[in-house]
Amino acid sequence: MLLLQFSTSHYCRKARLALGYKGISYQVENLTPGLHILKVKPLTGLTTLPVLLPQIVGQPQTIADSTEIFKFLESYQPEPTLFLPNSEQQTQAAMLEDWLDESIGTATRFVYYQFRASEGKSIDPSLFSQMVIKIVRQQYGINDTTVELARKRLANALLVLSAYWQKSDYLVGSRLSIADIAAAALLSPLALIPDYRQEYPQVFERIINIHQLCAEPLPPGLEKLKIRN
Repeated sequence: MLLLQFSTSHYCRKARLALGYKGISYQVENLTPGLHILKVKPLTGLTTLPVLLPQIVGQPQTIADSTEIFKFLESYQPEPTLFLPNSEQQTQAAMLEDWLDESIGTATRFVYYQFRASEGKSIDPSLFSQMVIKIVRQQYGINDTTVELARKRLANALLVLSAYWQKSDYLVGSRLSIADIAAAALLSPLALIPDYRQEYPQVFERIINIHQLCAEPLPPGLEKLKIRN
């Protein structure tokens, strides 16, 4: 299988976590933002990543969108399952995943790229990196006003997720689900921002645990963070 991705995208990380949890071998092809359209749009009719190319006879040629990739992987290799056996719990997990996708992943993007353009500029001050950051900020309308709204949205979300994970290792039910994988991936860019790591240690400990369960390298900012026993 081949995963078309942006190397730094938290939505692409979401697909990698699912592939890793399933133990499915795959390769990645990192595309350049902007230029990626030339490859992706003819394949899917869309301009977004991730895109999975199964490259297996009898399987779809392309699967676009991380949620659709989840569904494909579950049908292709049912075990270990990403979906919960209890239909009510699975519905709850799907709702959480959708909320994380549509609201929290977007808020994370806004806060992360604001950080990378200001206090976090030293992480990679190269011309190419700063050019990509500028393009992303323009593309999504990232500015002081939209970032402030995103920060408020994230604060509420992190309080909710902290409460969930303080009660249980899992957001829904008693096993890993698409909700846990979505949260671990879509919040991962915040690991580079010290204030978030310090204020929500429970969340980042769980993000580390989920990456380990999925055999995925830890996101930047968490490589040396110790997990409390």
